[in-house]
Amino acid sequence: MNGSTASAFSYLVGTLIDLYVAAVLLRLLLQWVRADFYNPLCQFLVKATNPVLVPLRRVIPSIGRLDTASVVLMLALEIVGIWVISRIGSTAMNPQQIVAFGAIKLMMTLLMTYFFLIIASVILSWVGQRMHHPLVPLVYQLTEPVLKPFRKVIPPIAGLDLSPLFALIAIRFLIVLLGW
Repeated sequence: MNGSTASAFSYLVGTLIDLYVAAVLLRLLLQWVRADFYNPLCQFLVKATNPVLVPLRRVIPSIGRLDTASVVLMLALEIVGIWVISRIGSTAMNPQQIVAFGAIKLMMTLLMTYFFLIIASVILSWVGQRMHHPLVPLVYQLTEPVLKPFRKVIPPIAGLDLSPLFALIAIRFLIVLLGW
């Protein structure tokens, strides 16, 4: 395979796997915050991820509130994606590197998801007060567990909630700490 063909296939494989990992991650996070599963977005995520997660849950039980089948699925998808991309391209990686990179990539996906959700919640707080879109309450439900500890430490100043700013700084610090 020449360079541009390998790059195109690497892009395609990486993107498709990343989209499915994001869907599984969002479903896991929505379960974690006990979101309304009658919401249309939740219904979409359930239908998109059930064909893989339901059989996997029969084999891998949950640990408390943590759906370990989802975590295993996401990690396995990341590992398979990295392995396929390393085989398509010219970068050979050993199994330990692939697993380590897969775990780091999964953590990065979680951090970036929260980064963009917090930015979305800030924008929605400015313009979306009267919006009745089904996505709006989910954004607030997903970001509340991350913002709540910051709100306990940083009170609103003159009615301005600075907790999203400090949460974004902390998330960006973790991203840099992971070496991304």
